[in-house]
Amino acid sequence: MLDLIPLAIFDASQFFQWFVENANYLFVFLFMVVESSFIPFPSEVVVPPAAYLACTNTGAGSDMNIFMVVCFATLGALVGAFINYYIALWIGRPVVYAFADSRFGHMLMINRQKVDKAEAYFDKHGAISTFIGRLIPAIRQLISIPAGLSRMNIGQFAIFTGLGALVWNGILAALGYWLSTTVSPDQLFEKVEEYNKYLTWFGYGIALVCLIFILWNAFKPKHKESL
Repeated sequence: MLDLIPLAIFDASQFFQWFVENANYLFVFLFMVVESSFIPFPSEVVVPPAAYLACTNTGAGSDMNIFMVVCFATLGALVGAFINYYIALWIGRPVVYAFADSRFGHMLMINRQKVDKAEAYFDKHGAISTFIGRLIPAIRQLISIPAGLSRMNIGQFAIFTGLGALVWNGILAALGYWLSTTVSPDQLFEKVEEYNKYLTWFGYGIALVCLIFILWNAFKPKHKESL
């Protein structure tokens, strides 16, 4: 939620107002890089207002196009995801393996073989996990970390991360478009905050469906092969 952003970082409503007054493609790209990296930052204060301004032809973003907003937002999300991927690959991966080889790791029943097995699992199922993870609140930024730890194929990572980000940014842009037909600029932040709650529950719903699907496949009875 927008009101969960730490005030020590910034006041969400003040940033929202600043962004509305200064919106452009570069800022859409840069803030989506931040949103998709390890820094907690909500895409809801970037894409919907940018799409709103593009559709209403008002304010700083009056010369923007809603489709280009989605493109720049998706490109920024992909760059931010690569930051997490390579941090996990270059820093996190050696730490994980050092822990797996340590005496303390062995005491916790963690060893290199189990880490390799976890990597193999993510290598097999990581593509769809990366795509779906981009649609789930609080997971969007983190899903790039196991991808980096497991050395997920960089081409697959880019494709499925980009597709997931494109879908999510398309949803946010659609919200901005719809609000451009129903609310005035001074009501925009309040309405984005309100509808973001529904988007959050939508993301949790996706996570629940995925969890049920995984559990079903894990525990469903296996049919015996006919003789």
